[in-house]
Amino acid sequence: MSKAPKLGLAFYARDALVVARVLIGTRIVHGGREARIVETEAYRGPKDLACHARAGLTKRTRTLFGPPGHAYVFFVYGMHECFNVVCKAEGSGHAVLVRAAELVSGFDPSEHADGPGRFARAMGLGRALDGCSLLGTKKSDRSVFLLPREGRVRITCTARVGVAYAGKWADAPYRFYDAASAHVSKPPRKSIGSGRPII
Repeated sequence: MSKAPKLGLAFYARDALVVARVLIGTRIVHGGREARIVETEAYRGPKDLACHARAGLTKRTRTLFGPPGHAYVFFVYGMHECFNVVCKAEGSGHAVLVRAAELVSGFDPSEHADGPGRFARAMGLGRALDGCSLLGTKKSDRSVFLLPREGRVRITCTARVGVAYAGKWADAPYRFYDAASAHVSKPPRKSIGSGRPII
């Protein structure tokens, strides 16, 4: 496991669009497992109609509107948990969904993380960790933290996946991935953005 210092508050206290890009190539550590993040999506607050923040402050979104550097974990489709990194500033509703990762250590060979549900399951990042700090600065922190990127990464950008309902926001170029990674998810073309050709 890398000896690099954990990513601090300043890393997370930026717009989700910035954090989504710079998260590519970073490493996430939890419960003796380590994975290299290779795919993310940015969600940019209440005005972003694909973001949960569009619903305002609710029991579900309380963590999303909380301080940066915390985990926002939610349940979707009645079967998947999804891990997000809260960013920018408290009250902004900005977060980054981790969509895929390369599993580095502590995993069974049969496990995969090429999709947000598979990633969260492989890393053991369930809803019990919603609201936990990612800073690893206190003994009370529940041992989820991120380490800096090592080396350069060639990043590709596309529209997000599964958000066709979000109108013009569906085609916003808010999905990022490592172009050289074999561990990026492979969603069908019709599920990317609005599903229509972008002119």
